[in-house]
Amino acid sequence: ASRRQRGRDRGSYSDEVTGPVLVCRELWKRYDTRDAVAGVSFEVAEGECYGLLGPNGAGKTTTILIACGLLERDSGDVVLEGRPFDHRSIDQRRGIGYVPQDIAVYGDLSGIENLRFFGRLYGLSGGHLARRVDEVLATVGLADRSAEAVDRYSGGMKRRLNIAAGLLHEPRLLVLDEPTVGVDPQSRNAILETVEALQGQGLAVYMEEAERLCDRIGVIDSGRLVAAGTRQQLVETVGASSVVRVGASGDLALLAQRCREVPGVEKAEVVDGGVELVASDCRRLFRHVVDATEAVGAELDGIEVNEPDLEAVFLSLTGKALRD
Repeated sequence: ASRRQRGRDRGSYSDEVTGPVLVCRELWKRYDTRDAVAGVSFEVAEGECYGLLGPNGAGKTTTILIACGLLERDSGDVVLEGRPFDHRSIDQRRGIGYVPQDIAVYGDLSGIENLRFFGRLYGLSGGHLARRVDEVLATVGLADRSAEAVDRYSGGMKRRLNIAAGLLHEPRLLVLDEPTVGVDPQSRNAILETVEALQGQGLAVYMEEAERLCDRIGVIDSGRLVAAGTRQQLVETVGASSVVRVGASGDLALLAQRCREVPGVEKAEVVDGGVELVASDCRRLFRHVVDATEAVGAELDGIEVNEPDLEAVFLSLTGKALRD
């Protein structure tokens, strides 16, 4: 089932949502003589995860703040749940759960005390507040540590509590600004698994994280959206190739020669323990590689594919590394 359908089946975040949850059109924001955001346009649908990719200073956080109504734009339009939205739309902000880059919880309070506090700020109380606190603690996997002071939490646990606070009021759109920065791989996986589960319930997600979760990705550089699409579309746009390592034994020189004859193979060279190919649309090559191995009487041990990542896409589009 699709993410949207699963959300409807569970009766969760997707109720009464029609059309995109968030639409941004031609956003502009200038500081002195520099355009921090220059004509950025995108939209986020129900149950979709949209990622914004770019280096520090590219305009990602400024775009996020404008989309959340936390920063006044110079021009352009933001539509949230079908209605115009800006920094003055206080009531509409209830439709957004904003999780900032900096951890925004109180270390001397416990996890559950933090959530009760933030819940009251959202106007929740009584049994409804207690139920939502229990639900979001379970969602982020902190129910068994909720009574401990947050100062005793790891960095990853604090970030998960940050996400829980942004979910308390049942927003339609969850906005995450660098949600996994500075955490260990295990905590990163836990955070991304949480976000993925929320997508499955129909919640729209807008985040600065792209490689693993995002259905669509916008590439931003110097305030401008230079490309957008699915990960595969972006890779195809720049014509990046994959590296395929064919583990085999036998006449490897002849196997490499046969592989060079396969359409889509740009290069094939003998390496220690096999043949390494450079190819486009590599997954269509598997049958041809198996056939070539059998034809030369070699024994196939395995095929390993290293596809181009979004770092390579960004470098190709902008001439910069994401860390610049």
